[in-house]
Amino acid sequence: MEKVKLGIIGVGNIGTQHVNNILQGKCPEIELTAVADRREDRRAWAKEHLPEGTAVFEEGSSLMDSGLCNAVLVAVPHYQHPVLAQEAFGKGLHVLCEKPAGVYTKAVEEMNEAAQKSGLTFGMMFNQRTNCLYRKMREMVQDGTLGQLKRVNWIITDWYRTQIYYDSGDWRATWEGEGGGVLLNQCPHQLDLLQWICGLPTRVQAFCHEGKWHDIEVEDDVTAYLEFENGATGVFVTTTGDAPGTNRFEVTGTKGKLVCENDTLTFWQLAEDEREFCRAAKEGFQKPPCTVSQVETDGENPQHVGVINAFAAHILRGEPLVAPGEEGIRGLTLSNAMHLSSWLKKPVDIPFDADLFLAELNKRRAGSRRKEGGNITFSTEGSY
Repeated sequence: MEKVKLGIIGVGNIGTQHVNNILQGKCPEIELTAVADRREDRRAWAKEHLPEGTAVFEEGSSLMDSGLCNAVLVAVPHYQHPVLAQEAFGKGLHVLCEKPAGVYTKAVEEMNEAAQKSGLTFGMMFNQRTNCLYRKMREMVQDGTLGQLKRVNWIITDWYRTQIYYDSGDWRATWEGEGGGVLLNQCPHQLDLLQWICGLPTRVQAFCHEGKWHDIEVEDDVTAYLEFENGATGVFVTTTGDAPGTNRFEVTGTKGKLVCENDTLTFWQLAEDEREFCRAAKEGFQKPPCTVSQVETDGENPQHVGVINAFAAHILRGEPLVAPGEEGIRGLTLSNAMHLSSWLKKPVDIPFDADLFLAELNKRRAGSRRKEGGNITFSTEGSY
């Protein structure tokens, strides 16, 4: 069987999970040939746990120059995602990039241009797109089953993190090291899904509370109001400070309501379009008839393994990716807009001034605290 020779750059929390999935045989068309990590303890772990012959490098550049790989998976701190991806494209390597695509859209635009010029495979690790519930929601919104979009509400507060999580690395939860907090670390999947299912909003008003629940300088509590092109509105609420937390995604259209919660998708289906009913009804308090049902799906939810296997299949046979890499900029656009709105204390239109965003971010990077990292690696199993 022909295989993709993959190098993983970064074997911290999520990189280690990717390594383990491959070694457990879950990605049959992937051969792990090399890894790289700047931390000595992670290189030591790799030398102890990886099969004999797997090369271990300190720098991603050295891995890319080794000739051992024809593809790389980038799983390093966020600012480096576009830098390493562009370097890989320049060296003729396919790229699968961890979320987020980057920290600011100007850098990601450059990465996307490099990908397009290279003609190589470029994928984003948006593993939640493999979830059958979200795939079904997208289908029902996009094919008109739900009618015209009216309202979007997502409360995603089951990201609880302790202080030691933030103290586990010198880059974590700093403007200079990570570029943001819950919006850039935990929520890229939800922001991607929101735009993938409902489309990008055209205006955002956000309130990002920095260090509200933890000793950190970036946001750990966010409430955002969204406006869409057709007049639909939405609210997005997230935090790493709530326990036990909630994950409820509700989308209302003119033909009903979808609610995704507790691994179940429920559809409140109106007998007729609400707009037509509203205009024709003869009684002031009458509501359109409604049936409630649990939506059937294909039950498939392969997560990271599904993304990696699709990446390999695209390289080998041209099969579809789960998430084309160029789409990573869309969810990042949403988080950048939320940050910028909160910093400026006013609504922000999408598209926004990318130069203004970068200038505001750099102000915060200039005053970013210096941390002594704990160099702790946690298991991510069950955290997504």
